[in-house]
Amino acid sequence: MTASPNIADALRACARDAPDRVAMRVPAGRGADGKTAWRTLSYAELDRASDTIAAGLAQVGIGAGVRAVLMVRQGVAFFELMFGLFKAGAVPVLVDPGIARAALKECLAEAQPQAFIGIPLAQAASLLFGWGRASIRTRVTVGRRGFWSGHTLEELRALGAQAAPPQPGSDPEALAAILFTSGSTGVPKGVEYTHRNFLSQVELIREAFGIRAGEVDLPTFPPFALFDPGLGMTSVIPDMDPTRPASADPRRLIDALERHRCTTMFGSPALLENLARHAQDNAVQLGGLQRVISAGAPVRPDVVERAYRMLPGDARIWTPYGATECLPVAVIEGREILALRDRTDAGGGICVGRPLACNLVRVIRIDDAEIAEWSDDLLVPAGAIGEITVAGPTVSRGYFGREPATRLAKIRDAGRVVHRMGDVGYFDAEGRLWYCGRKGQRVIAGAATLYTETVEGVFNAHPEVRRSALVGVGPQTHRMPVVCIELRERRRFSGWPRLESELRALASQHEVSRGIRAFIRHRGFPVDIRHNAKIDRERLALWAAQRVPHQPFAAGDRA
Repeated sequence: MTASPNIADALRACARDAPDRVAMRVPAGRGADGKTAWRTLSYAELDRASDTIAAGLAQVGIGAGVRAVLMVRQGVAFFELMFGLFKAGAVPVLVDPGIARAALKECLAEAQPQAFIGIPLAQAASLLFGWGRASIRTRVTVGRRGFWSGHTLEELRALGAQAAPPQPGSDPEALAAILFTSGSTGVPKGVEYTHRNFLSQVELIREAFGIRAGEVDLPTFPPFALFDPGLGMTSVIPDMDPTRPASADPRRLIDALERHRCTTMFGSPALLENLARHAQDNAVQLGGLQRVISAGAPVRPDVVERAYRMLPGDARIWTPYGATECLPVAVIEGREILALRDRTDAGGGICVGRPLACNLVRVIRIDDAEIAEWSDDLLVPAGAIGEITVAGPTVSRGYFGREPATRLAKIRDAGRVVHRMGDVGYFDAEGRLWYCGRKGQRVIAGAATLYTETVEGVFNAHPEVRRSALVGVGPQTHRMPVVCIELRERRRFSGWPRLESELRALASQHEVSRGIRAFIRHRGFPVDIRHNAKIDRERLALWAAQRVPHQPFAAGDRA
């Protein structure tokens, strides 16, 4: 498939080359047997429907350059509207629906949308809480319109049926969408995506994972399904709440995977853990899956190991490294994760693989201030921990309405944009990139600096620990490191004094953790709303500060 200036052109190409191929299967209630019923849409049908919507959007003033918030449940209407907006040249604005109301209001105030497209509940909430009050001029309700003004989706379809689809400009650098980050380390930021960014991501995903046209994908994070037309794949939208992937019913996922003969699945580490545990407990084998792609947070080796047991012997588990601002950056296959497990357990961090050939990944000294211009003097020696930076075709140009945040995250380098990942890590002697944690979550304890993933790897190796989280208590530059522990077995656990003693002994065996004395048991870590996998260490730090008195930390002390 040739490159095109608008991501919607990929859909047009599929409709032209394979009009009868199923573009998507979407849940449509439950059958008499209690199982999910499905609605099917071909590429030709999705192309025609989004053409009609694009024409209708243009008729009500949602055309080229108009920023439009989209708050619609996953389903046929979501995808018809997304591609309709792309075809109209409008700019979809996507925000995670589960974020706090105050943060959502701030996000939409920054995005300054001129249109709001949403289900009745979202429309009512936007008016009640003042989301986008200063900028929204046009409303489209997906469903029955209430007390508010505007149009309905059905009215748009009727208008569009009488008009030709718009012909937006073909500038690949034009703003295509504003996609907000998950906000796992602060208020979400609106990442500016151009059509070139989208198209580059499609090509990188195709090459990195060897995807072929005609395959069937189960994307449990709906926006990832937008890549499938560019890849010529069929999307099977799972019967689940996308805002709670960790709680997805594994039986429904397995039913969808088997019924539709899915070859690929994308899922967060939390969803993959839940699915793999269910498959192991119920002796389920997923014979058709060729690849599992898991992202959103590091995937623990024990989860990878369990997931392989439910897959055919030649299947692969891939964990791409990246962020909303640039994805994918590097890729590693699950068997290599397992081969490097001992290094992770010893405090080496998490290997995220080798950078893709088109990405220039460099590690620079850690600095919380802006860096306006690139200089090779910023680089740290191989093997040294620093901040990870990326230059490449999927790197976004900035954050919409957040110039200070853009200056902190971007470096100019001879006409290209270098993105500061906000992650710390290093390159090993074999050229593999290792992730050591978020820069803003490092714990500065006087002369020592501790990194979350290196420290946590030591304690995650204990068989009774599901996961651990390093946080700091006390003054910003003289914090006491505290490790929060989430257990594998959460009920009737009476062995905490013994486990605490074992964790202290484990800490003393590794340089990265030596001297850590404070451990606290936590019932269940707070996590991000998008993937239910990133630990909210900021909240854990506040919780820990109320329970652990601050004590000076001396690096290298024996526990």
